Parts: sequence; structure tokens; C-alpha cells
Amino acid sequence: MFEKILIANRGEIALRILRACRELGIRTVAVHSTADTEAKYVKLADESVCIGPAASNLSYLNVPAIISAAEVTDAEAIHPGYGFLSENADFAERVEQSGFVFIGPKAETIRLMGDKVSAKDMMKASKVPCVPGSDGALPDNPKQILAIARSVGYPVIIKAAGGGGGRGMRVVHTEAALLNAVATTQSEAQAAFGNATVYMEKFLENPRHVEIQVLADHHGNAVHLGERDCSMQRRHQKVIEEAPAPGIERKLIEKVGERCAEACRKIGYRGAGTFEFLFENDEFYFIEMNTRVQVEHPVTEFITGVDIVQAQIRIAAGETLWFKQRDVEFRGHAIECRINAEDPFRFTPSPGKITNWHMPGGPGIRVDSHVYNGYTIPQYYDSMIGKLIAYGDTREQAIRRMRIALSEMAVDGIKTNVPLHQELMLDGRFVEGGTSIHYLEHLLADRSELKPG
Repeated sequence: MFEKILIANRGEIALRILRACRELGIRTVAVHSTADTEAKYVKLADESVCIGPAASNLSYLNVPAIISAAEVTDAEAIHPGYGFLSENADFAERVEQSGFVFIGPKAETIRLMGDKVSAKDMMKASKVPCVPGSDGALPDNPKQILAIARSVGYPVIIKAAGGGGGRGMRVVHTEAALLNAVATTQSEAQAAFGNATVYMEKFLENPRHVEIQVLADHHGNAVHLGERDCSMQRRHQKVIEEAPAPGIERKLIEKVGERCAEACRKIGYRGAGTFEFLFENDEFYFIEMNTRVQVEHPVTEFITGVDIVQAQIRIAAGETLWFKQRDVEFRGHAIECRINAEDPFRFTPSPGKITNWHMPGGPGIRVDSHVYNGYTIPQYYDSMIGKLIAYGDTREQAIRRMRIALSEMAVDGIKTNVPLHQELMLDGRFVEGGTSIHYLEHLLADRSELKPG
């Protein structure tokens, strides 16, 4: 096992990794920007190194500074968390070339799965169900592009091969708009991702977003840890996640989960990963794979009892996966609300000093947050300041516990989206379960007509 790990991230995930390391008896190094000097994880880490000013490109995305911090502190491995450099193949390669262990997949695996075209090809080879569409990248010939769209059927969606997080995609409803949409998406993809390659898929009108969590080791072993439903989204950003996904038969989950595990074995995957799907009419359609720990990993930890962050570390240290698929048991239900420092109605960021911070407790309640009373939330980063997770024997109990927990939360000095979560926990369609990825957007559009300003 490693003796010292450098945490190349910030916020709640930095603290989450630090706690996992402490439980494993591993010393930690927290790197931070000047804006995060007073962060809780910086104070709790065994060592800390300031790697630059507030701007991310000068600190958390500054690869030479991170490598140098690992060198001067004699760290053995680097955990990238999520976001920032976590899915940057060049960073993973640089870490390994510098003599450290990257806690995640190999660089070539990140490249393979980061390109949506090659990822989809690999999934087809592993019999993972995919959305109907072009067989790889779109050709240059306009007539061939039009023919592909006719065979797929409108509406279609044009996606950038190097895109992600809801960027680099365009929905097309008519043939007249197709070629212009392809050209525009190619230009945007080149500017945003340095890769103009695009592909086409059938646009599913009313799908859910369901993902499968996997773990795989260096020795060819892989398991899945079931599914999460992440359909409650706003502008392609997840707001609420839960596990298991309501209303989907376990036999179907087991079938798709095993195919995901088999895909991991074929590509030599290592560490934690997530296969993301659209789910419509009882069918799964692969959209992408995230080669890192997910924000929503706690709901899976609750229902399986598996510590995913510790698993990442143990696998990176060379351990063989210590359990088989038959050993994974799914119990109860967990729901996660992302707590953001933002106006709950206008969604504008709300940085500033927290003058009162009181978190809920009780049976089945977990709070993952780096925030504390008197902490100043910097304006430079993502607005998420924590995650509130509720677990129950049933989904109904988890919802009831979440309602109570949200009512007990007290955050003063800034605005948060807690009122939105309270509203959603009482929403009839959410309580029923199985809403589509468009539901929250429609709900917010209706609400904006009722709210003043």
C-alpha cells in the first residue's frame, strides 16, 4: 500500500479522498490555490503545497506545479478526483512518466474512452447496447451524411467525438437543417476540444439517464456495482441522483452490468469507472464512459457497502479485486442532493462568507462537504459546496429522511439551492419515480412563469 498520496483536486472530493487515505493509514498531501488556503482539507492534510493563484489554469490545471509538489513531498501516487485533470490522458501519462502512480486508468484507456467514436466502437464489440447512429465518425460527403440520417430517422443529434458534459452537441429535426448543423458542430468541436470529429445518433425524445458503476483491477477482474438514476438534470448538469433506479427490472440491470464488466476486461480497464446510458422503452443505449470517480458515488456506496474511493486506491496499489460479482448485494435505496451556492430560482452563483452552517444528522444521513462555519466560498470554481445523501430501507423512506434532513439544514450568508430540493422532494412525479432527463427543465420553465422576477 502507498505511504503517501497527493490529492490533485479541491472541494468536497479532496476531503473525501483524504478521509479514505486516513482510514487506510496513508499520509496525504493537499495541493491548493491561494483562494483555497483556508479550506478544511488543506488544514487536515499531513502536508499542503500552494500550487498557484486562484485561476484554475494556473493552479489545479497546472501540471508542472502538481508534479513538482509530488516530487518535493515524496508522494508515491496522485489521486485526481473528478473534474480538472481527472480524465486528461496527457496528465495521467505525465504522472506515470514522472515515476508516480496515477490513481485511475492507463492513459491509453482514457484516450480510448474519451473519444466518443472509439468508445462506441468498443462498446459494440463488447455487445453493450448503443444508440442507433453513424458507424463511427461522419464522412465528408454530404450525400452520405444525408443518407445516414434517413436510415437513422429524425430527429438526430450531432455530437463531438471529444465532447462531454453536455457540450458539443446539436439536435436536428429536419433534413434541411442537417448539413449546416454538422458544419457548425464541427467548428465548435475544433475550437472547444481540438478535435473536429463528429458523429450522429438517433435523438431519443424522452429518455432517462441511468449509469452503471464498475470496478476493475490490473489482473483482468471486473465487477459492476449496479445502477444510478441521474435523470433529474438542469442544462445537462445533474441535480439529484439515486440508486437503484426506480422501476427497472433487476434482470435487465444484471445483463447490462455484466456487459459493462466484460467491456472493462476487454480493454484492460483499471480502477473505478461509469458507463452512462440513456434509457427509454425498457432499452439501454450507451452514450459515454467516465474514467474517474463520479460525484454521485455515495449512493452506490450506501446500497452496496463498497467504499469506491478506497477501492480506487487499493486497485492502483496493485491489489486484486477482493470480491466477486456474486458477492455484491444491493440493499435499500439512497438519494443524493447536490447542494450548490446559488440562487434557487435564478441559478446565479452565490459566493461569499458562510455565517451559519448547520448540517442535519440522524439515521441514514450523510453529508459530504468541505465547508464550515465562517468559511468563505471563492468565486472562481464550481458552485457545488456539498452533497446531502439519505439512505432508507425503501425509496419512500429515503425520500422521507431527505425531506427531514433538508428541513434541518441551515446555511446563512449565502444563497443555496436547498429550497429547490425541498420542492422536488414533494413533487408528485419525482415521488412516483422514473422521470426523464427533460422533466426538471420543464418544471423550472413552468415555475418561472409563476415566480416574480
